[in-house]
Amino acid sequence: MQIHVIQPGQSLYQLSQTYGVPVQTIAEANEIDSASTLVVGQALVIPMVGQYYWVHQGDSLFKIARTYGITPERLAAVNGISVNQPLTVGQRLYIPPAPRRQAEINAYIEPRGDSVSPALTQAARETAPHLTYLAPFSFRIQRDGTLLAPPLGELPQIAAEQKVTLMMVVTNLEKNQFSAELGEAVLNNEDLQSKLLANIIATAKRLNFRDIHFDIEHLRPQDKEAYNRFLRKAAEAIHREGFLISTALAPKTSAAQTGEWYTAHDYKAHGEIADFVIIMTYEWGYSGGPPMPVSPIGPVRRVLEYALTEMPGSKIMMGQNLYGYDWTLPYVPGGAYAKAVSPQEAIRLARANKARIEYDAKEQAPHFSYWDANRKQHVVWFEDARSIQAKFNLVKELELRGVSYWKLGLSFPQNWLLLEDNFTVVKKQSST
Repeated sequence: MQIHVIQPGQSLYQLSQTYGVPVQTIAEANEIDSASTLVVGQALVIPMVGQYYWVHQGDSLFKIARTYGITPERLAAVNGISVNQPLTVGQRLYIPPAPRRQAEINAYIEPRGDSVSPALTQAARETAPHLTYLAPFSFRIQRDGTLLAPPLGELPQIAAEQKVTLMMVVTNLEKNQFSAELGEAVLNNEDLQSKLLANIIATAKRLNFRDIHFDIEHLRPQDKEAYNRFLRKAAEAIHREGFLISTALAPKTSAAQTGEWYTAHDYKAHGEIADFVIIMTYEWGYSGGPPMPVSPIGPVRRVLEYALTEMPGSKIMMGQNLYGYDWTLPYVPGGAYAKAVSPQEAIRLARANKARIEYDAKEQAPHFSYWDANRKQHVVWFEDARSIQAKFNLVKELELRGVSYWKLGLSFPQNWLLLEDNFTVVKKQSST
C-alpha cells in the first residue's frame, strides 16, 4: 500500500495518473465518492504492490534502504540504478513490499440494548476476515456469581465462518460503570469465585468461546494480590478445559504507578498467569478531557516498553482505538463531553467545513479545527493511515503479539487495508 497525503489542487484523477491505479479502485479502497472533493491533508491509501518514494534533500540510497528495511543493493537493483549512484531531489524510487510477519488481531464489539444491530452485524461480517479474535462486550459478573450475557445475534456464526476465535469478555460492570465494590466482593470470596468460574466455563462451552478474557477494572489498590490469586485460580480451571485466558491492562509506565485504574493491575503477575494481555494504549485524549490525540505515539511506546520489562512481547497485544473525538471549545473541565467520531466521519466534517487537516509528527496523529453554525470552534483529533502505520511499525519493532481494537462499528477502511499489508493474520488460535 502507498499512503498519499492530499496537497492543494490534487484530484483522484491525478493520483490515478501518478500511481497507475484506476480512480474507482482508489475511491473504493478509501470508501469515498469518486466525485467528492478531497481534503487537503487527507491521507489516502493507494492499493498497489509496494510503494513509491520521492527523494528528499539529504537522502541517500543507504538511508532510504535502512528506513524501509531492505538492502541498498536490492533497492538499487529494483530501480535499475547503481548502488553508488547519487540521487537527485524529486527522483522517484520504487520500494518493494517487505515480508509480512504473523500477528494476532482482536476486535471488541459492543452491542447496545437487547440485540445486535444490523450495522454492527455488518461491521463484524466485514471485519472478521482480518481477525484472530472477536470479543463481544461484555459478560457482566453478578453478585451471586452468575453472568449477565450481552446479545450475540449472528456473531458466533460469523466467527465460525471466518475461523475467528470468540473471546469471552468478563467484566465487573454495574450500572454501566466498573465497580470496585463488586470487584471486592468477588475477589475476596472463594466460594463466590468457584461459582463464577463454573458459570464462565459452562457458558463458554455452550456458546463456543475459546478465550476467557478478564477485563476487571477500577479495583481497590488493596485488592491487587486478591486479583492475582483469582487469576491463578481461573487459569488453572480454564486451561484444564483447553481454553485460553487473557486479561486487559490499564496503560502503566512503571510497577510503582498508582491510581484507581492502575495499582491493582500487576503487569508481572498477569504476564506470568495469562496466555496474553491486551494493554489499553488509548484514551489519553478522552471524551471528558482536554483536546489531544487519543493514542499519541510517545505515551503508547513508553507503556509498551515498560510492559516488555515485565513479560515477553509474544504475550502483548497493543490496544488501538478506531475513533477520534470532536471537542467544542473552550474546553471546560466537567463541561460538555467530546463527541466520538470515526476517521471517515472526521474527513466528512473537515470537507463540509473546508478545514485543512494537519499532522502532528511528534504525536503521529492528524487533527483539524472548524467553526460550527453556532459560531463555536471545534478541534478534532482522530486516526488516519499515517497514524495507524506508525503503530504497526511499533508493533513490529517491539515484536509484539498483535493488535486489539476498541471497537467495531466506526468506519476506518484504511486501517484494514494497511493491516493486511503489514501482517499475516493468525486464525483459529485455540491453544497456548
